[in-house]
Amino acid sequence: MIHRKFTAFINAYITQHTFSGQDSNQKAPRETLPTMVQEYQSPVRVYKHPFELIMAAYVRRFPKSHLIPVFVDSEVISESHSKDGATLVTERRCVIDIEAPRLLKRIAGVDYLYFLQKNTLNRRDRTLRIEVHNETFSNRVVIRECCNYTVHPDNEDWTSFEQAASLDIKSFFGLESTAEKLAMKQYASSIKKGKEMIEYYLKELEEEGVTCIPRWTPPVVSGAAKLQLLPRSTARAIPVCSAKTGPDSKDPTAPSEPAAGSPDDKLDADYIRRYLGDLTPLQESCLIRLRQWLQETHKGKIPKDQHVLRFLRARDFNLDKAREFLCQSLTWRKQHQVDFLLDAWERPALLQDYYTGGWHHHDREGRPLYILRLGLMDTKGLVRASGEEGLLRQVLSINEEGLRRCEENTRVFGRPISCWTCLVDLEGLNMRHLWRPGVKALLRIIEVVEANYPETLGRLLILRAPRVFPVLWTLVSPLIDENTRKKFLVYAGNDYQGPGGLVDYIDKEIIPDFLGGDCMCDIPEGGLVPKSLYRTAEELESEENRLLTDSIYKSASIFKGAPYEMLIEINEASSVITWDFDVSKGDVIFNIYHSKRAPQPPKKDTLGAHGITSPGAVNAQMIDRNWVLGQDYSMVEKALTCREGESVQGSHVTRWPGFYILQWRFHSSPACSASSLPRVDDVLASLQVSSHKCKIMYYTEVLASHDFRGSMTSLESSHSGFSQLSAATTSSSQSHASSTVSR
Repeated sequence: MIHRKFTAFINAYITQHTFSGQDSNQKAPRETLPTMVQEYQSPVRVYKHPFELIMAAYVRRFPKSHLIPVFVDSEVISESHSKDGATLVTERRCVIDIEAPRLLKRIAGVDYLYFLQKNTLNRRDRTLRIEVHNETFSNRVVIRECCNYTVHPDNEDWTSFEQAASLDIKSFFGLESTAEKLAMKQYASSIKKGKEMIEYYLKELEEEGVTCIPRWTPPVVSGAAKLQLLPRSTARAIPVCSAKTGPDSKDPTAPSEPAAGSPDDKLDADYIRRYLGDLTPLQESCLIRLRQWLQETHKGKIPKDQHVLRFLRARDFNLDKAREFLCQSLTWRKQHQVDFLLDAWERPALLQDYYTGGWHHHDREGRPLYILRLGLMDTKGLVRASGEEGLLRQVLSINEEGLRRCEENTRVFGRPISCWTCLVDLEGLNMRHLWRPGVKALLRIIEVVEANYPETLGRLLILRAPRVFPVLWTLVSPLIDENTRKKFLVYAGNDYQGPGGLVDYIDKEIIPDFLGGDCMCDIPEGGLVPKSLYRTAEELESEENRLLTDSIYKSASIFKGAPYEMLIEINEASSVITWDFDVSKGDVIFNIYHSKRAPQPPKKDTLGAHGITSPGAVNAQMIDRNWVLGQDYSMVEKALTCREGESVQGSHVTRWPGFYILQWRFHSSPACSASSLPRVDDVLASLQVSSHKCKIMYYTEVLASHDFRGSMTSLESSHSGFSQLSAATTSSSQSHASSTVSR
């Protein structure tokens, strides 16, 4: 414990920034040791004073300053000038007091820490380079600091300051990590003392009547000239206007957003404060280092600083984790051309008419406001008509538009706005929205958004939440980041009205009319998506540049005499098999069988051996032709006849582990359908008559029983007039199965 505290005092030297007289947002130079534990980089700090005046303020802090009590003293150990007097090199030995209990000092054997400082002042180029390293405990801890004062690139009468530092704890009694964390905590608490010191001495100079100092000029006679403060009356005034004039010259008083992409682009503190918000020095350092890494290594489009900062926040400013997180997203964006989505993708008429969401002004904090009337949305119709790909592109375009609106509102309101507010109206939400494939599509879309648009949601207002909402929340919440979940506000019924409700977050003048306000809201009211707009599985899977690797729905063809069978292995009894399928062509009979024996791989097709392709070669048969019903396998649900155009949803609670076979077979006359096994005449007939073919789109999922009860699966969600489901329900108490048919 003693060693840990003492290490913190050593590292805390950095926190006091006793040498640079400036902010200490730090990063190590690239040439520092590769084993360093921590590194820091400051943004560019701008002083609106000439370089010479800043130097006059800087030298006043030596040999010691009351503004930095821990800086006990300093002595000049060497000083040298160039022949023309333009360059002055000063080396000092500085003494730092250890803020530690007397007992700790005695155990450590030291009362003070010693550091060596080398200052190189170039009056001709108007630069000062400060290099510092520790002398005490240098065999265990290496502290390096490099600071630079230079002329502002866009205004000769201003001065820029940058600082980089590294902390390398090589060995400290096994407490290296703990010591580093303690040191950083103290470092962050006193980071601004350097800047305050410079400003203090600038004010002191002004009170003495010194407001400008002449620039260095080569001496008429040989000899070195030291920096001296000349009386104000003899000072040569520096023109107010910089060398850059004209309409193209920049005005540093109004920080503009730097163009990313060049390693020379640097962030200054004023820009960060104006466009990114108040960041701690360590957060600024992480942003600058990640940005520099992107400029040096990333070959594609560099994301904007606001977006880079979102990834850092999502990983609590852990640089390594944020870098990995961001790289995965950049790869995804490049692979799917997301940067061009807003310009290249045109929202289909289907989504324009039936997707019940849109942007609507902004909230009280200036955040863009997006409204989603989820209760009016036909989730199944949208999934079936546009596919997951279409819905995902819609959601991505909303997020891309949100990023653009945040940038615009940042300029309009004059303060950083990096996220938006989403208002979700659940009026009309019922069990149909818990349609299992739709919920799964929603979860997959949430995964994509969470992975590529972190920290974009400032607040989520959920209004008029019905009793079924907790069920939906149970399904969705595990995929939402914990920090994001804290931003959710839920109002049941009319609780959103009045104080403490919607008016606390949105101006009364822009509350939508359907929520009791006076503002017209141009958002589609949705409705049923016509089945004529539904797409087949082949159409959905044939889309180019797919954002998802697979589709929720699969397609299958059923031939006369060659049923389509799907094998599901169940390891635990009471598991729940759920299904949802549409019959797009022909009539089918749906069955579920159980077998304790694993089906054997299908044998080689005899017709295929003669060059004839049979339907059985396409649909692998799981039920062996030698199996006997009732002995080798059993029927666990009554056969269900499904007509063309019908939608069927159902579930089966398994009683036993083993192998379950879902079977769809061609519906024909009773004489032809007595056996599920293909016959030669049936196969030949199917080859000659093209109409002996059915097509389905299906979705299946296996759930644990507790997940099934918690998610209110497809059977319950089908009891909704929204989907015009009929009451034709077949259930079997023996098999614990049920299905619902929708025409």
